This record gives sequence, structure tokens and C-alpha cells, in this order.
Amino acid sequence: MANAPGQAEALDVRVFIPIERHKMLLQMFKDLPVGDSFVFINDHDPLPLYYEFRSIHGDVVGWEYLQRGGVDWKVKVTRTEASRGREFTDISTLMDLRKIEDQDLNYVVFHRYGMMEEGHTMEIIAAQDPQAIRDKLDEKLAGQFDWVVKKSEPGEYVVHITKKAKGGSLAAGARVVKDFDIRPYPPAQRHDMVFQTFDALQPGEAFIFTNDHDPKPLYYQIEAESRQPFIWEYLESGPEAWKVKVAKTRE
Repeated sequence: MANAPGQAEALDVRVFIPIERHKMLLQMFKDLPVGDSFVFINDHDPLPLYYEFRSIHGDVVGWEYLQRGGVDWKVKVTRTEASRGREFTDISTLMDLRKIEDQDLNYVVFHRYGMMEEGHTMEIIAAQDPQAIRDKLDEKLAGQFDWVVKKSEPGEYVVHITKKAKGGSLAAGARVVKDFDIRPYPPAQRHDMVFQTFDALQPGEAFIFTNDHDPKPLYYQIEAESRQPFIWEYLESGPEAWKVKVAKTRE
């Protein structure tokens, strides 16, 4: 897919559900010849993907933001050198924390974990014991994951984090205090409506909202910003309506 600089046609991945767009972009970079690029448009900052590319393929990733903000993020990705990417079958994703900037660490790891399907495993590699990540997972998702240390040596800790399958609705016991449809409103207003409603929730309460596409980027933002444990449960998953129940859990 040889493209002259600045002339790459942008692929709008917002029309795909998050897990499918993620698989597509990983494959595109894997197949990308040295010196070639592709441009894609996403509905939130795809920074975790940059670090995932680097974790799997090495320091051969050119990453240029052409547009930032809101629901229009445009990024140009270039393969700068040849590399042999790591192949794996026992895990679904790899995050080498040694390649991630400190200020990006929590957003990147928890964003990617949130996208994982139940039963899938993330491998993290760290220079030091990643206990801080374990502590944050316990704080928000106690009992919902398995943490297995695969290697513990100076300079290299390897841990497998597996998302457990849910046995029924975790949000079933929460009292629904509001049910609303955000589809008639512009995107910026939709975000405000959801966040304001979430902020007003008490532990043990929930709200339900309906959108015209998968609102997973809202999940990632709440996950990154909220200190209150919560549950995000899909009641309906497209193709025309996406209905989500959001509950704050009790401490």
C-alpha cells in the first residue's frame, strides 16, 4: 500500500465495533511494508494502540497525529524499519510497560484491558514488579480477573491478566434511577449527559442510556477518570441501538 507522504487515504474505523477495529489495525500494521503508511480515523485517542504496536513489533512505529480531539482523531502510522513481530496464541494482547511513558501507563493498560473479551489474557512485561497495576485492578475489579506471574527476574517481570467470564448480570442488584436516550443530541452533549448522570449516582444505583453506536469510548474515559468502582453492562448491542446499564458498586 505505497502512498506518497500526506496522500494516504484515511480509513474511518469508527463504523466498526471497538474489538473489530482493533484487530483490523493490528493486522494492517503487521502487513505494512517498510516505509509505507496508513491513516485512520478513530472516535477517541488511540494511543494504547501505538504502545501495543511497539510492544509487539519493536521500536519501528512512526505515529503522527493529523487531527486531535472530540470524536475525530486522525493518525498516520508508518513502519520505519523491518522487524519480526512477536507471534502468540496463548494471549490476546501484549503490553511492554518498559516502552510506555509513565504518564500514559494507567490509561493505556486499563483502556486495553477494558476492550478485552471475557476469557482473554493480556501479557504485561515490566522492569519492576507491577504491583501498582494489581492494586488498581483489585480496587475496581476485585474477583473479576486472574493474575498469574509467569516470570520474576531483575529487569523483567512477566504477568498474565485474564478477564474472567461473568456469571450473570453484575449490575442486576443496582437500582435504576434514570433511563434516557442520547441519540437525538450532538456528540459533545451526549458525553456531558452521561458524565453528569454518572457523577450524580450513589453506590448501588445505576442508569441506562441508549446510543446509535457502541459508546465504549465513554467507558474508557470513565475508567480513566473515576475513582469509584463501577460496572458497564450491555443490554443491547446494535446494529441500530446500543443500550448500556452503568452502575456504581458499593465499597
